[in-house]
Amino acid sequence: MAKVSGQKFTVLKDKKTVVTRAGLWKVPHNTIEDEIYLKVGRYKKPENWIETEVAELDNPKSELTLTGEEFSNLITFIQENYEPFKNGTQAFIPLDNPYDVSVAHQVKQLLNLDDRQRMLDFLIQNDVIPTDLEIGLAHAKRSRAIDEFNSMLELDLTENNWQHWFEINSWVLGTDFVKVLDERTIDTANISDFLMQSYDGFLDIVEIKRPEGGLKFWQASLDHGNHIPHSDLIKAITQASIYIHEVEREADSHKFFQRVGGVRTIKPRCTLIYGRSGDWTTEQQEAFRILNSSYHNLTIMTFDHVIERAKRILGQNC
Repeated sequence: MAKVSGQKFTVLKDKKTVVTRAGLWKVPHNTIEDEIYLKVGRYKKPENWIETEVAELDNPKSELTLTGEEFSNLITFIQENYEPFKNGTQAFIPLDNPYDVSVAHQVKQLLNLDDRQRMLDFLIQNDVIPTDLEIGLAHAKRSRAIDEFNSMLELDLTENNWQHWFEINSWVLGTDFVKVLDERTIDTANISDFLMQSYDGFLDIVEIKRPEGGLKFWQASLDHGNHIPHSDLIKAITQASIYIHEVEREADSHKFFQRVGGVRTIKPRCTLIYGRSGDWTTEQQEAFRILNSSYHNLTIMTFDHVIERAKRILGQNC
């Protein structure tokens, strides 16, 4: 034990042959504030035992000494937890320190209870989450989605990865779409990336071509001074057009109507997400505008257009 400048002991329990004591030790320091140590021990009672302030007792059955830091942490733990635990509360959120890491763990446990619907109903019915916080959480989630999108653009991912991202972040496609349908199959020969319900309640199509597949957007050389679509893009447009045609053919099919959840099909449109445009020249941007205007039921977007739209939806500067 370090040098002490004061001590105070008390008997916690006095049995016939064993005594339990607690003691405070004041340990002086030259460079830092003096520390208070705590010693708790259970000892074989000496003969002719009389409660005393003697610092040490022989024959300890068990003994523990806490340093100043350990003792201080123990005091904090007891102050914060004793009464709630005594009253049957094993987990609680201390309002005087709401941003402690332990609070985040407890909130996660609360929100991850098995009966999710009951938890959701409870939060809504009791107005637990303020409107501004709800909006902030949604905004933060979408901001993380944008960061994830940018990170994915740096990787060589398959179309499945992109399909999954768009499925859980369909908001980036704008207000034209309100719901991703569970069904993707048009017929036995054609499976789209997504069948969507548009804002007016009708069925539309979204087709995605991964940006890392080496697919070209523009031909390398100009034609009469104009940028023209690469054959890769023409193939993707042709595939999208076939999907539109096949969906129209299935429009009167009762089985198809049931498979798409009762969403009606009238003059379906397709959004084709294809290629990159971050390094386009002004002439290429103009050519893209002209290209898109030539289709009445097809809209082409690049992955850069998607991220620009997402940022504008969130009010971020592009």
